Amino acid sequence: MSRAAAIFDLDRTLITSSSATVFRKHLGDAGLGGSGELPLADVLTRFYEQFGENWLMMQPARLASRAGAGWCVDDVQVAMDGAAEELAELLLPQAAKVIEEHREAGRLLVMATTSPMPFVEPFARRLGFDAVVATKWKRDGDFFTGAMDGDFVWGRTKADAVAVWADESGVRLSQSYAYSDSYFDSPLLAMVGHPVAVNPDFQLRATAALRGWPVRHFDRSDGVAKVGGLEIQEWSRPMMRPEILAPNARIEFEGIENIPETGGAIVVFNHRSYFDPTVMGLVIAKAGRNVRGLGKKEVFDAPIIGRLMRAAGGIRVDRGTGSDEPLDAAIEAVDAGDILMMAPQGTIPRGPAFFDPELKGRWGAARIAAATKAPVIPVGLWGTEKVWPRSARLPRLSLTDRPLVTAAVGPPVKLKYKSPNADTKRIMKALVALLPPEAREPHTPTPEELVLTYPSGYRGDPDAESDRRPGTDS
Repeated sequence: MSRAAAIFDLDRTLITSSSATVFRKHLGDAGLGGSGELPLADVLTRFYEQFGENWLMMQPARLASRAGAGWCVDDVQVAMDGAAEELAELLLPQAAKVIEEHREAGRLLVMATTSPMPFVEPFARRLGFDAVVATKWKRDGDFFTGAMDGDFVWGRTKADAVAVWADESGVRLSQSYAYSDSYFDSPLLAMVGHPVAVNPDFQLRATAALRGWPVRHFDRSDGVAKVGGLEIQEWSRPMMRPEILAPNARIEFEGIENIPETGGAIVVFNHRSYFDPTVMGLVIAKAGRNVRGLGKKEVFDAPIIGRLMRAAGGIRVDRGTGSDEPLDAAIEAVDAGDILMMAPQGTIPRGPAFFDPELKGRWGAARIAAATKAPVIPVGLWGTEKVWPRSARLPRLSLTDRPLVTAAVGPPVKLKYKSPNADTKRIMKALVALLPPEAREPHTPTPEELVLTYPSGYRGDPDAESDRRPGTDS
């Protein structure tokens, strides 16, 4: 009975960097040659990591077997066992997720790479792969001879080698999947039923567009778009400055260093104004991170803005359905090492609730934190409503009368992960602690102040706003 397979390239697919760097390090530690004797010098490696492979760059790889002449097979095995451990730490979270999905579906897992078989077999074994298609080296007893055993597995010959393996293994390629970053793997992608371009180089991106192949980035949440290897947020980051985005306000930032430089995190903020997302965007940009945000379905369903939001990594929320799909997508994003930004209050409080010293929140942030164990970073916002009150359709645009806005980033909230209700209260308490003293004092609003908290055409019950309880939605 025939089976299906999931075939993965290695470099720039399963890991963002070049495995050659790791191989060289562990071979050198084992006394098996120096970096000058091994294929892919440092400058070529850096070029490859940025732009992908090309014919000229692959020529040193063709000669890799010569560098191994006289190497003891067992010594290489020990060195590559160490390399496999390091490469496992570099495995992209989304790649690990896709691998597991194929394993659960019963498909054979195959690594197809140009790298030498002795180098990659330990890593493939470490990941639980069923087979490896790679460049083989000849052996003479316990030592490598310096010659290849068969073809150099690259481009068309890689596709041919996979086809031979599939035929011998009873695998139907028409039912199989293949993942690669390189245009030179187009023959391989073209012969499977489910080709996927992963972090594609320019030529493969163009090929994928012409052939209708899906494009994914295993270093980003599914659906996030890249242009020239960078996310939309990364291209726009130089413009993310207060004097450009918010010349109508004086914004003071504090505690940016509390946002982790790498890894997943949940950044929460108290919601006071339509101006809050602008300030939070500036906070995240100052931290040098990209962000995923939860947003109402009305925004995502807009023809142009919605597509941009999805391409930038936004997560659509339809509160009316009660679906856990947005929560699952948020957990996936944080697990992938992204920063998730959200307002636990869900919406801007209205009426008397706007002035309540006790902030009430929904359980989403606490549930995501419990599922991922990622740090929850609180950001206290104050004064944003002076720039754009809830009652106004547009923000104040005065460049002379610029309200003061503060954004204070606190340390991670200490959570216990036992009760989403209790952890939500801890999160909201941490947010309140970052606000000015006046925020913690009871305040009886004037009619004029109340009017500013209602959206145009508001028909709800102002008294009910203060009684809203945390919900189980995100």
